[in-house]
Amino acid sequence: MNTALKHWREAATVILAAGLRHTPNADSLKTGLEKVTNIAHRSSFDYRVLLLKRSGNSGFMPNAYVFPGGLVDASDFSSEWQEIFKSFTKAPNYGIGIVKQPPETRPPIFATDRAKLGSPIPGDVAFRICAVRETFEESGVLLVVPKQEESGIWVHTDDACDSDTQPTLTRLSGLWDKDVLSKWRSLVIGDSANFLKMCKELQCLPNIWALHEWGNWLTPIGLYGKQRRYDTAFYICCLNDTPHTLEDEKEIVHFKWSTPSEVLHSYKSKEMWIAPPQFYDLGRICQFPALKDLHRFAWKRSLEGCEQWLPVHLKASDCFANILPGDALYPENVDPSGTTGGVMKTEKSLEELQRDSANLHRMVDVDNPSKYHSKL
Repeated sequence: MNTALKHWREAATVILAAGLRHTPNADSLKTGLEKVTNIAHRSSFDYRVLLLKRSGNSGFMPNAYVFPGGLVDASDFSSEWQEIFKSFTKAPNYGIGIVKQPPETRPPIFATDRAKLGSPIPGDVAFRICAVRETFEESGVLLVVPKQEESGIWVHTDDACDSDTQPTLTRLSGLWDKDVLSKWRSLVIGDSANFLKMCKELQCLPNIWALHEWGNWLTPIGLYGKQRRYDTAFYICCLNDTPHTLEDEKEIVHFKWSTPSEVLHSYKSKEMWIAPPQFYDLGRICQFPALKDLHRFAWKRSLEGCEQWLPVHLKASDCFANILPGDALYPENVDPSGTTGGVMKTEKSLEELQRDSANLHRMVDVDNPSKYHSKL
């Protein structure tokens, strides 16, 4: 946990993609025209992703649908995790593997030497612990491995043949009954440090190996009320089956398991609101209708690293856009602290902006619908 940060609060989130069950859930029991119009958005995908609706009383993005996740806690970096992971401390990054990306181009959230900040737990491990803990708190989905099954965990080694082998889709353990998990969930919600205690008592390990690095987003300046700003590590986890899910009814008031295209359709139809990172990443995921292909892609790219993306806002005459690195309009020098810059403005129309830009990497909101454009 980096307490020296002045402008950001570190956080972690996970995109949960789960294989379809053969029984419909409450959200999929639709009739009439709504069912007909949505069938195309479901039929091409053999999995769904989890989205959680934030409370209307939330100080950050109220009523938005988000991926599970939240702020890093000091306990996620506790040295006591070394005992939990003692069978893996000799493997590179506890078996997650070493990212190939050069340190100088690696986002600071991942590149920071946590030992210099007083923690022996690598950042790549601690942020995954955070994502697992927050997912349990917000949705009740517990991504852990029983201690007795740790010998079956597939870990990265220094062997170059690693990339030729792909682990199977993640299966959740049914070792503990609902009452036990409900008790611990309440305790963890009350105090994040109880997650470490829970893992000790239940003799389980956060399944950090099931979470594959996906991205890093910074909250832009000038948005979301009093401007809480986050430096968020994004991961993706592919489950073989849709797990039992239950909102915490505090921060989260509703959940939806939907196909990526269903979510984007609902967003464009103004039935729900999602933030730009969710919109962008669901667009990426739409390229993989089959869960096995998404899992293979996530696994193979997990050690390639990622870019840090700080959207820059552009207000045009007839649209609003989030400009991303690589776009022709992205400023050459962006203040990463966000203390300067703010929103760019232009009198040009969307048509002119699209025509005059050689490279497009932007999300454009023309009120209805919202569009993502990329020519990189």
